[in-house]
Amino acid sequence: MVIRRFNRYELKYIIPIEIRDRLIEDLLKNAQPDPYSGMAGYPLVSLYYDSPDLECYWNKIEGIKFRRKLRLRIYPATPIENTTSGMVEIKQRINRTVQKKRVKMPLDMAHTLCTTGVMAPDFELDDLDEQVVNEVQFMVHRLQLQPACITAYHRQAFMGSQYEPGLRITFDTNVSYRCHELLVNANTNNYLILPGEWTILEVKANDRIPEWVTTMLGRHNCELRRVSKYCAGIATDRMKDMLHLAMSPIPELKNS
Repeated sequence: MVIRRFNRYELKYIIPIEIRDRLIEDLLKNAQPDPYSGMAGYPLVSLYYDSPDLECYWNKIEGIKFRRKLRLRIYPATPIENTTSGMVEIKQRINRTVQKKRVKMPLDMAHTLCTTGVMAPDFELDDLDEQVVNEVQFMVHRLQLQPACITAYHRQAFMGSQYEPGLRITFDTNVSYRCHELLVNANTNNYLILPGEWTILEVKANDRIPEWVTTMLGRHNCELRRVSKYCAGIATDRMKDMLHLAMSPIPELKNS
């Protein structure tokens, strides 16, 4: 079942792999692996859209309290070119609360919606899905959205008990990006954002983080970090371009 609406709190950390492994040992005393993926986890690929002046990127960097962004997310098939459907998602933050709205549709239709704002008239939508599509169309036209960056990583996910139904703890490794060939199911190379021995830990809860989770994080010396995979991808790409420019040969001056 696809959960199409939710509000929650999110805490993020960047930790080394060896700490991740110890945390998972502790986690399994109070939580269970995602039933759809088990301990093995699953890959995720997301295409983010932004305005020509990168308004969504700068809103995050400047800490704007109300901000939102549009992305197209897939759970890639093998090979990735065989992926046929995706999630069009609006993720927005209001102060400390994160809200997500999403609708699942065929991948080619999702690409068209997010890049042009055009929705296939023959695709059946219920009321909730139609609201999401209308908001996507508004964002596409108001911000003149265009594909900006793709992020990819491998995720291990864990869920709380029946007494903590909104608790979800994830570990993302091999976090990479690309700002070229911006087709979400293209089989092409990405660039690492983090070294392979590091992982991004996210703790998500509907109302509050359980005390046993905060105690566990403190015991393993996990420190909160403000991190956005999309913004990290854009920033890394800009640094790469600046380094390339700095290392380019200086053209010879011709005598006039």
